[in-house]
Amino acid sequence: MTILAFVMFASYAGLGQVLLPNQLAIIDEPDKVANLAVISTISFVFTLLTQPIIGAFSDRTRSRMGRRAPWIAIGGAAGGLLVAGMGTLTSVVWVGIFWIVLQVCLNAVQGPFTAIVPDRYPRERRGVASAMFGIGTAAGLTIGVIVAGQLAAALGLAYVVFGAAILVATLLFVLVNRDYSSVDARADRVTVRAFVAAFWVSPRRHPDFAWAFAARFFFILGYFMVLFFQLFLLTDYLGLPLAGANQTIGLLALTSLVTTLISVGISGVWSDRIGRRKIFVYVASAFVAIGFVVPLLSPNILGMVIMSAVSGVGFGLYTACDTALMTEVLPKDGATAGKDLGILNIATNLPQALSTAIGGILIATLGYPAVFVSGIVAVIIAAFVLAPIKSVR
Repeated sequence: MTILAFVMFASYAGLGQVLLPNQLAIIDEPDKVANLAVISTISFVFTLLTQPIIGAFSDRTRSRMGRRAPWIAIGGAAGGLLVAGMGTLTSVVWVGIFWIVLQVCLNAVQGPFTAIVPDRYPRERRGVASAMFGIGTAAGLTIGVIVAGQLAAALGLAYVVFGAAILVATLLFVLVNRDYSSVDARADRVTVRAFVAAFWVSPRRHPDFAWAFAARFFFILGYFMVLFFQLFLLTDYLGLPLAGANQTIGLLALTSLVTTLISVGISGVWSDRIGRRKIFVYVASAFVAIGFVVPLLSPNILGMVIMSAVSGVGFGLYTACDTALMTEVLPKDGATAGKDLGILNIATNLPQALSTAIGGILIATLGYPAVFVSGIVAVIIAAFVLAPIKSVR
């Protein structure tokens, strides 16, 4: 699980933070920010419901490979091939089309993949499981950026490397970490109307689910609003050349990795031991907010390095406990975990898409400092909306 999480999030970060912005800057330098915002926003529209829909299908899939494995294998194979083809594109339109379709494929992997935690782990072990997922996520976000930064000068090769990694990792996960056969599992008949209606989880009947959705939404919005514009923050806010920024972004990612891995490793086990999740998210929000203040006061490379270190602690605390917390607010005791976690994962995809759109508007109207300020406000809101959850300590 850690390995596949590593590869998936390395791809998300390396492609989204480095390779795609570089490709758009090479194709159309004057409109690079606007093009990035438009492509990210449109891809969100197409991927918004991918995870809950594929997750719902996986809940009801009956095969010798199990419920989740077929979808992980198909999404990984298609997504890997599309990523490998990105480097051949020289048109913003075709870059956008490929990006949208490959995002759908990768989300088709992530939806069923996320359901592995409630499928295979009891509640009292989900902090450790979440930490393992978090370690893969954190390491992937960092190494993906570093590898992409080193290979950015050869975009074609870079895309092939990431595409091959996705293809191999998803197929190995399915073949080596085999799912339980679901051939004999009971599956009640369901109408199309009932299937569609199931995607509405009433906030009145399941308030903790709604608050968890909101908390994840605001935390991801705040964190990724800064993360996705790191390359342009280095070139336009600090004034570094593109080549220098590609090298520096790797340093920032490595700094964040060290502090993230330390915090995620400690907090996952600690969370299980004391039986608490929420306090770790509160502290995570505080660390991220403090980290984002630093570049406002010190707009230089050192300020960005300190930001990466401090916010990395916060992100590690968050990722170690977030997945565990989400599995503990699911309706029906997790019987429809694929669908429900897919809905909660909208709170990951939606703010990531909005972060580039909102960030692009803020940069155009108020300048780059507004991105840091907005990120601080968002993660603080995340801590406040987590408080009303009653079923998780």
